[in-house]
Amino acid sequence: MALSRLSLSNFRSYADAVIKPSDGFVVLTGENGAGKTNVLEAISLLAPGRGLRGAAISDMARKGGAGGFGVSGRLGDVDLSTGALATAPDRRLVRINGAQASATGLSEWLTVIWLTPAMDRLFLETAGNRRRFLDRLVLALDPHHARRAARYEAAMRQRNRLLSESHGADPEWLSALEQQMAEHGIALAKARASLVSLLTERIADQPAGPFARAGLALEGWLPTEAFALALRQARSRDAAAGRALTGPHRADFSATHLAKNQPAARSSTGEQKALLLGIILAHANLVAEQVGRRPILLLDEIAAHLDPLRRMALFEHLGSAGGQVWMTGTEPSLFDGIGRDATRLSVRDGAVREESSLPSAA
Repeated sequence: MALSRLSLSNFRSYADAVIKPSDGFVVLTGENGAGKTNVLEAISLLAPGRGLRGAAISDMARKGGAGGFGVSGRLGDVDLSTGALATAPDRRLVRINGAQASATGLSEWLTVIWLTPAMDRLFLETAGNRRRFLDRLVLALDPHHARRAARYEAAMRQRNRLLSESHGADPEWLSALEQQMAEHGIALAKARASLVSLLTERIADQPAGPFARAGLALEGWLPTEAFALALRQARSRDAAAGRALTGPHRADFSATHLAKNQPAARSSTGEQKALLLGIILAHANLVAEQVGRRPILLLDEIAAHLDPLRRMALFEHLGSAGGQVWMTGTEPSLFDGIGRDATRLSVRDGAVREESSLPSAA
């Protein structure tokens, strides 16, 4: 699985850009704010979901442009594209080989996994952020996971609204909503638990090395077939609280530094980065096994946060695993260890150029 061509039109900082990468490493270098992460975000939009920034569609069009934007990628003999029209800036459009499609349909062709600096504090942030991270990992294996989550959230919002009405809600309507919450919520929780179990096995199978290994767990709420009954019995309590106090939306995803037997949140910043990187690499291997194709990895500013030993170990691991890996950094020298076969690009002034085409310092 590799993109042979990526085209951007009026996307973020790019009026127009075309990249023709190799199958392996693709390295983008440039100053902070040059637009390197924008390229990675564009790739992430060729898979289901809202991309690596989770931004609104209307925020992605280039400022000062005509409105709307387009991102397209060539994958073998398949063309994937997404974007928005100037007349409907909030509506995402998806096409596969020119035919209109749903965002979920992209998962049939492409799986994208990313790690960005914004994720470095994952273990210190809210349980909601960790659930969203976990759900993205599940989505890479199960394209229906997002639909279950959306339906669960919709039913829960309706139930919360009915419980807040002073004249009292129709019990039958509440029961129907609670049944929907139970159906989708249990499936949601089981999918999360299954992924955590599979990831735990893959991490345990990894040889000891320079990257800390994580022990993973789900806490706070576990699926139960009596969920609908529990919701019915909790109506008074939930009405007083103004929200549902039990369900998969109350679960948390936790990690432990196995070698030190301590929660990831209490580990150093470097250790947390290493734990997170280990999870991402194990997940990439899991996707390759389960889906039958290696995902595209997007690693934003990854080299700058690793010492030389771990940097070389990462390059060696990625090179032996295969697949297309996009990495960004401020200095080309950070990627000296990946060899000569990589596509090396310079990002500057809203343009992407092959490094070999740049004028010499002389």
